[in-house]
Amino acid sequence: MSTIIKAEHLTFCYPDEPAGHPPVLDDINLEIEAGSFVAILGHNGSGKSTLAKHINALLTPTQGKLWVEGLDTADPENLLAIRGKVGMVFQNPDNQIVASVVEEDVAFGPENLGVPPAEIRQRVDEALKMVGMYHLRQHSPHLLSGGQKQRVAIAGIIAMMPRCIVLDEATAMLDPVGRRETVETIRTLNEKYGITVVLITHHMDEAAQAQRLIVMAGGHIIDDGPPAEVFQHVDTLRGAGLAVPETVALLYELRQAGLPVPLDAISDEACAAVLAGLLQ
Repeated sequence: MSTIIKAEHLTFCYPDEPAGHPPVLDDINLEIEAGSFVAILGHNGSGKSTLAKHINALLTPTQGKLWVEGLDTADPENLLAIRGKVGMVFQNPDNQIVASVVEEDVAFGPENLGVPPAEIRQRVDEALKMVGMYHLRQHSPHLLSGGQKQRVAIAGIIAMMPRCIVLDEATAMLDPVGRRETVETIRTLNEKYGITVVLITHHMDEAAQAQRLIVMAGGHIIDDGPPAEVFQHVDTLRGAGLAVPETVALLYELRQAGLPVPLDAISDEACAAVLAGLLQ
């Protein structure tokens, strides 16, 4: 796979921070492959949302570099091209809805990019079908559920045909059903359509569904790998103030008690199978 996002020695300080305040991002080195599904996990203040905004060039490095498909985010001439390659979905879908009809809202982005009307029509229909909202294309977005609104927001980004979608705590304001709908949608976008997904989250169950999990604390990357591997580092995660999935926590306690159980049984089914094996 090719690299779509690359950061080298990325450091960022907000200009209004007092002198001597530690950087929000501190010497980050990172590569994200095109077509991958990456979750970035961390507490508030860990730097994960600041990193997300760098990927879309909403922020630019204080020191170091970040490239999107070879385009330097610090170069103003690259801004439009980068925004065309990387779409952002934020916490509150109400803040991203700008029209009174679903399909008009999804068309807003392509219209601002100067896409011809006939192509906009095609893009809007395809994007709504991809997120399972085509049947509600004539509805008012404000009458939809939180999960449905977030899917409309995602469709609006898809219609701009980005190579990568960054979701910055996009499920934080949703109920469990809305969270599940949103995560299922982005998994489909990744698996079926090959769109690179960067999911910023603090929910363990969402992070567990990614192909790769990056853990941040204090502006640093403290762990990076497949979720089944990262979640085995229970002490590291707890040291950063993060919990682990309940299944892993249970297996960890059993291992501490001297039982020879694996820690990579993240799903309920896998954990149940391990427990059943113990009983036998």
